[in-house]
Amino acid sequence: MTMDDGIADVGARKEGALPGLQSVRLNRRSLLLGSAAGLGALGLAGCSTSDSMMRAEAAKLYGPVPDEKFPIPAVDVSKIDPKYFRRIVRYDSKEAPGTIIVDPGNHYVYRIEGDGNATRYGANVGRSGFLWSGEAYVGRKAEWAIWTPPKEMIQRQPEARKYAGGMPPGLDNPLGARTLYLYQNGAYTLYTIYSTRDPETIGTGVTSGCTGLLTQDMLDLYPRTPVKTKVIVLPA
Repeated sequence: MTMDDGIADVGARKEGALPGLQSVRLNRRSLLLGSAAGLGALGLAGCSTSDSMMRAEAAKLYGPVPDEKFPIPAVDVSKIDPKYFRRIVRYDSKEAPGTIIVDPGNHYVYRIEGDGNATRYGANVGRSGFLWSGEAYVGRKAEWAIWTPPKEMIQRQPEARKYAGGMPPGLDNPLGARTLYLYQNGAYTLYTIYSTRDPETIGTGVTSGCTGLLTQDMLDLYPRTPVKTKVIVLPA
């Protein structure tokens, strides 16, 4: 498997094995399914905030990003439960600021900010049978990465063979605009935190182990996450 595989077809893996992204079918949706200020800082953390107000502010937060290499469209926030909108929350942790904590049981990713606070992002996570927990670190980062299907996927889905040399970056590439590759002891685990443009996947278990954040959320997390950042994946 090349370093840019990013999405690993690990259908034969059992729960507890090192994960990869979901098995990928060759259309955009199934391929994708294959600033530190959050909404709390915008005054949306209170229980009295109406759903319509939250969505109005979220529409600004998840608006288009036209200046990217491949311009990113706005997110349809009507397809997301408001509890998954990015925000600053209270999160007591002994971990150092910058640490990333993946909570697959609740479909959240946290970035520890210190002083008992964290930035919380809604996420999609591994489906049943593809869950993994443990400690890792960001071993590599990529913007608009190339995706190369592993040989196991090509064997199962011969139509993926046309991408054996690598699928070019772009909006339809399953890795999206930003990717964080997780390592243990110098070895790539096949586990990534990647960007998705499918809002309806947030809050669901759809992958073969990897964790997806909305592209706009990954654009917030990525520049604040250097190589060697500690990542903790909690048990589901």
